[in-house]
Amino acid sequence: MHEIHLYQRDKAARYRELIPQIRSLMEGETDMTANLANVSAALKEAFGFLWVGFYMVREHECELVLGPFQGPVACTRIAYGRGVCGTAWKEGRSIIVDDVEQFPGHIACSSLSRSEIVVPLEPSAGTILGVLDVDSSETGTFDEVDRRYLEMLCNIICESAK
Repeated sequence: MHEIHLYQRDKAARYRELIPQIRSLMEGETDMTANLANVSAALKEAFGFLWVGFYMVREHECELVLGPFQGPVACTRIAYGRGVCGTAWKEGRSIIVDDVEQFPGHIACSSLSRSEIVVPLEPSAGTILGVLDVDSSETGTFDEVDRRYLEMLCNIICESAK
């Protein structure tokens, strides 16, 4: 827990340091799975989050399917509009949840999760490839700084997918 508090003091600086590293990891790599795996690992290492990973939209499916991640085992499929991930997909927007127990319909993949942020991977308006899901073992971990930088990171991922 102490480690996360250290990062909270200047997490914007941590993100500013991390973004170029992630760009470098993805440079020249066209495989989306490889890039998502490295992004998950880089975020988890930099911040010590409980869980970092991706849920991907599969063509002709009305659910998200688990993609590359770092952390405890996770739910494999999430229906459109269900939980935080399914809601972010349906609404096409980032969602910050300070206390997952207060989010109606929250899907508890891990009992250790206390707060969450979900950011859509949206390469073009109205087209969502999947979502970035980040969980913390503490309540109130995520804020507008996280939202801004994670949205920036998701835009970088979408650019690399083109």
